[in-house]
Amino acid sequence: MTTNAFLTGNSCGLGKGLTEVLLEQGYQVYGCSRRGCDLQGVIGDIRCDLSDFAGIAPALNTLLADVQSLDLVVLNAGILGRLQDIGETSLDELKRIMDINVWSNKIIFDWLLHSNIRIEQILLISSGAAVLGNKGWGGYALSKATLNMLGKLYAHEFPRSHIMSIAPGLIETEMMESLCNDADSKRFPALRRIQQARGTEKMLSPRQAAEQILSVLPALKEYPSGSFIDLREILAPEDYAELMKISVRKIRR
Repeated sequence: MTTNAFLTGNSCGLGKGLTEVLLEQGYQVYGCSRRGCDLQGVIGDIRCDLSDFAGIAPALNTLLADVQSLDLVVLNAGILGRLQDIGETSLDELKRIMDINVWSNKIIFDWLLHSNIRIEQILLISSGAAVLGNKGWGGYALSKATLNMLGKLYAHEFPRSHIMSIAPGLIETEMMESLCNDADSKRFPALRRIQQARGTEKMLSPRQAAEQILSVLPALKEYPSGSFIDLREILAPEDYAELMKISVRKIRR
């Protein structure tokens, strides 16, 4: 029996890692991204700029025209934005982040909702930033918290699909490169933990992160549709507990 997956942002980072592992597991993979995916074996790939709202539906019409069922949908594409105090972040900057990280996904949800495609499982790639509220992560944190609620709300409208927002943990991507090399850890202390994790087992490669995500797909279905979970809570509970303790101490200060 054919198993199908659809991913956004599959040209690099976690999206590319997921595409690679899904192909190895026998999935037929359909993807959309700004740059296109160069992996051999992808059955359908289309270039789509998610900031161009008007272009999303036509791209999906082309990409998924002959697809009747999707075993897995991963809404992965997103941007970080600049690390800065929320009081210094303009509404234009917040809108730019929200457009790509949230509202483009609403357009995709609506397209899927009105298609005749049977969908088994939908994952929204969120972040621990959605709940930690660390200094400097304003636009990104707001967008991921909103994304979590978007998934919770759409769970009511996709009764035959299981929807889950997940924080995949620390992954070595272009985003992480920027955080470790360009951002100011003195001004934004949460960066120190990220920078210290580089080169250790706590910082996963995109492939390792993809393998972890796919390994817990059955376990995720045990949670109510629309839930959010940080995968470290399942896979590294001690690390997750320490992270939450640090966060609580910072809030108390």
